Amino acid sequence: MIASLSGVVSALGLTSAVIEVGGVGIQVQVPARTALELRVGAPAHLHTSLIVREDSLTLFGFESAAARDFFELLQTVSGIGPKVAQSALSVLGERELVSAIASGNSAVLEKIPGLGKKGSARVVLELKEKVGALPQSSGVVASAGSWRESLTSALMNLGYAARDAESAATSAAEEIGSEISERPIAEILKIALQNRGRSL
Repeated sequence: MIASLSGVVSALGLTSAVIEVGGVGIQVQVPARTALELRVGAPAHLHTSLIVREDSLTLFGFESAAARDFFELLQTVSGIGPKVAQSALSVLGERELVSAIASGNSAVLEKIPGLGKKGSARVVLELKEKVGALPQSSGVVASAGSWRESLTSALMNLGYAARDAESAATSAAEEIGSEISERPIAEILKIALQNRGRSL
């Protein structure tokens, strides 16, 4: 089992990356949110999950162990495979997914491509009692990656395009500085919205 991967990013796609490790380029499938955080030529450390099929070996990578664990948990639901699980983490991120499942908000889950109304209902039914055991639901301070995921997701839910949401996140990070990961997401969202208002 390959549990993690560290190296330099040599190529990026919308939902994939190639990480150079000891002279070998390893392709990793990643959520779109994670791909946005990676930079070609920069070092990266990903927590990974290897999916073994008869005709393929596919490595999926995530910014945190919590996201990887949630990716694997999603696949315990009948009818959900790795592609839908990856898509779920691209659209919402693990914190938003945990919140939606814990509150029984299947309407939020229906935004995930390939899931649909019945699939969303199954996710809530089968995982509602399990999500409390995940590390990211413990209320710890958000990491640098997770605040950006939460913020861009919130802005996109408010109707902002992905590019504008990312721009607002960068602007908020520049204004708040290195302590941004210690701020409540609601405060970061307020600052991001104020900045977007000034730039219109």
